[in-house]
Amino acid sequence: MTRTADAIIIGAGVIGAAVAFELAKKGWKTLSVDRNAQAGHGSTSGSCAIIRMHYSTFDGTAFAWEGYHYWRDWADYLETRDPSGLATFRETGCLVMKTEGNEYLSKHMENSKALDCPFEEWTSATITERLPGYDTQLFHPPKTSDDPGFGAPTGGTLRGGVFWPNAGYVTDPALSAQNLAHAAKAKGAEFLHGATVSDILTAGSRTKGVRLAGGEELHAPVVINVAGPASSRINAMAGVTGDMIITTRALRQEVVHVPAPEGLDFDNHGIVLSDSDIAVYCRPEHGNNILIGSEDPPCDDHVWVDDDTGYNRDFTEQWRTQALRYAQRLPTLGIPSRMKGVVDLYDVTEDWIPIYDRSSLDGFYMACGTSGNQFKNAPIAAKMMAALVEACEAGHDHDAEPLRFTLPYLGRAVNVGFYSRKRSINQESSFSVLG
Repeated sequence: MTRTADAIIIGAGVIGAAVAFELAKKGWKTLSVDRNAQAGHGSTSGSCAIIRMHYSTFDGTAFAWEGYHYWRDWADYLETRDPSGLATFRETGCLVMKTEGNEYLSKHMENSKALDCPFEEWTSATITERLPGYDTQLFHPPKTSDDPGFGAPTGGTLRGGVFWPNAGYVTDPALSAQNLAHAAKAKGAEFLHGATVSDILTAGSRTKGVRLAGGEELHAPVVINVAGPASSRINAMAGVTGDMIITTRALRQEVVHVPAPEGLDFDNHGIVLSDSDIAVYCRPEHGNNILIGSEDPPCDDHVWVDDDTGYNRDFTEQWRTQALRYAQRLPTLGIPSRMKGVVDLYDVTEDWIPIYDRSSLDGFYMACGTSGNQFKNAPIAAKMMAALVEACEAGHDHDAEPLRFTLPYLGRAVNVGFYSRKRSINQESSFSVLG
């Protein structure tokens, strides 16, 4: 007997589970299909789960500032108690260094000010006062560790930074997806794990469901692609790439875990930090470790992956480069011989801004290109996707007249076309990532 639903959601990561929750709250019968054994066990589990609200674009800032409120009120948002416990949001604050490359954060501060999002300007002296042992010399441009000039100051010091006090990180990203899946099930959503989608079924110009690798068909008039690093393959299956100006690709990433220097209680006093002068970001990691990621500078090789299951999961010299870059700022940082951390994939677009959109195939929708920067936005992105699906299924022509969506906490309307598959590359993007 063929299983049916109002909507099939491909992917049960943090955004996919949130979409299931939001549609189920609206009365939709949803069926989420994921190849992993449990919600959040794909690329979500490798996320650095940073919650931050600084963006170079106004729309990005508004979306992220809105998103913060759901993590702050996580238990209330879920509307149910998960017996497995709740993911924890640690509100450490986030310091971003002012550099020439980010225009000394002038746009970021302008956007935050317009949205009443709190921030503080820190001088270079404030940085060294708040971050003992921190070296504020300039090392730009970022280099790989085998560059002859690596580690040599290039003249001058940082002009300071901007601190957003409401930022932080979620300690267990996989658990956050499981919380959302539990909340969705409480509203009637169903989840099918260990199931791989092998084809998108169509009838004329419309989707009618999916076929699984074992041959089983699942039928629904709406299919939503939230497959993370597999999203480009799913879009190709659906035959919807022809009109996409913005596309997605899977990018291999390494994240470093290094013990904090002796005497530094990074667990309790560490903050989220972004420093484009040395092209790394960091945050506390359990066990008094420092998590260090790359901000994707031009000198770092882009390892694009076609096979999102069979890629190299071993650490490379990139791990050491990231650790050594942060050691430029914190000279007491020890670099262990044993490499620890995470190797995973990001699903990214050409401008690192996601696609939240319909497609050229009626009934087929995309929430793609979200890895590395959209974990924080999962609840509000899901609300917006639910509104988009309902509007389009009711006959709204989103391509001709982009939907306006009101952010519930901020009360501001945003143009959903900002995330269109047909948009031009957004030159205001930072073209970088903060985990």
